[in-house]
Amino acid sequence: MQPKATQNLGAWSLPDGEAYYAWCVRSHTTTDMTPEQVHALGLSEVARISGEMDAILRAQGLAEGSVGARVQQLARQPEQVYPNTPEGKTAMIAGYQAILDEINGKLGDSFNRRPKLGVEVRPVPEFSEKTAPGAYYQGGSFDGSRPGVFFANLRDTTETPKFAMRTLAYHEGIPGHHFQITIAQELEGVPFFRRVLPFTAYSEGWALYAERLAWEMGFQEDPLDNLGRLRDEMMRAVRLVVDSGIHYKRWTREQAIAYMLENTGMGEGDVTAEIERYFVNPGQALAYKAGMLKILELRETAREALGTRFKLSEFHDEVLTHGALPLSLVERVVDDWIARTRAH
Repeated sequence: MQPKATQNLGAWSLPDGEAYYAWCVRSHTTTDMTPEQVHALGLSEVARISGEMDAILRAQGLAEGSVGARVQQLARQPEQVYPNTPEGKTAMIAGYQAILDEINGKLGDSFNRRPKLGVEVRPVPEFSEKTAPGAYYQGGSFDGSRPGVFFANLRDTTETPKFAMRTLAYHEGIPGHHFQITIAQELEGVPFFRRVLPFTAYSEGWALYAERLAWEMGFQEDPLDNLGRLRDEMMRAVRLVVDSGIHYKRWTREQAIAYMLENTGMGEGDVTAEIERYFVNPGQALAYKAGMLKILELRETAREALGTRFKLSEFHDEVLTHGALPLSLVERVVDDWIARTRAH
């Protein structure tokens, strides 16, 4: 009897595999990008982000080795970790909550629409710590009786350095998943499916955009906090390279692992788990960066088209108040808004 999997090969090795992967790219990104375009975009973004990270690391006196190795070195420094004790875990949760409370109070006029429900930070339940991701968001109840929750995995506090906490809180909480998911839940006058339908490129694209927005608004002025943001963005950019590398460029498993280790600053165990995930779910990991880049592109298109009439809060309204959409439809929504604004 032959085992189901005989070797570690990408989708290209299957019957009609290249066409299948091209479909996976379109399906998961909800765009018309080709695998070749995805790979080129990934290489370009990795080079850009690597340069920004290198400058911060050199300013910290870390000039030797790959960007990934130097980020790991910094993340292990004692001042960058909470003690892996009950007291340390309590302090870490409080730190996350303080980050969310700060940005929630200082968003100013960048959003017209804000969720009615609040968001709390809680530890991932102990029974699921080992297999749960580093963090995730759970939406609040539709009747308003339970807030949204940002769950932080505290199985080992040293897994998340302090310089990575801000960007994680902005992604999972405010103005990331909490804003996007809760505003959709609170929509009125639309079919129920519009309030719950998921599109990964949209929802994860928004959360990654939210990390950058927080930086643009001055919430990550400490260079190390910005390094944490860039580290997480780098992981999403590397996904473009390795996913298309595996399934289109015919990369080996070991080649993909080595590339991700060199560039991200992630541990080998985490990297191996990521790469094996990409092998079995072609294209899914492309959605995050594809979504972020499309939202940024649409924002700058609108800013250029509208000039002094461009308002960031109105752009955010358009992106957030229609429920989750394929990126091609988000583009139509923004184009329609630009046309309406120009006409008045």
